[in-house]
Amino acid sequence: MLRDKYPDMVIEGGNYPPKGINAWLARFLTFAKMLLIVAIVSGANIGRYLGGTTPSWWTWCITNKIYACMMIFLLSNMLEGHLVSTGAFEITFNDMPVWSKLETGRIPQPPELFQIIDNLSQFKTESTFSVDI
Repeated sequence: MLRDKYPDMVIEGGNYPPKGINAWLARFLTFAKMLLIVAIVSGANIGRYLGGTTPSWWTWCITNKIYACMMIFLLSNMLEGHLVSTGAFEITFNDMPVWSKLETGRIPQPPELFQIIDNLSQFKTESTFSVDI
């Protein structure tokens, strides 16, 4: 919508960074996911490493490798996505803050965003526009 209304405007986008602990947990889940998938595909007996008998859920995973790997992959990706998703929607125009979803709790309606940009563009001639999601 912005490109249609302001064709000469430069629009840049990016991801808003998650909290430090969430980013760390997401990286850990990625590593754990790959380790589990490799262990299932190779048929490793984790009971031997745990010092006891092999758990029944692990036997099921080894028996149903494709299903187990798909479930681990999909569930961990869902968790990783949830951990790194901030829900932030920050808009700046010529390095001036225009809208912050973190402050307002909502995404702007197009008419109000256009009005804010029109008001700001009256003060500045060079148009650079940035959106962090």
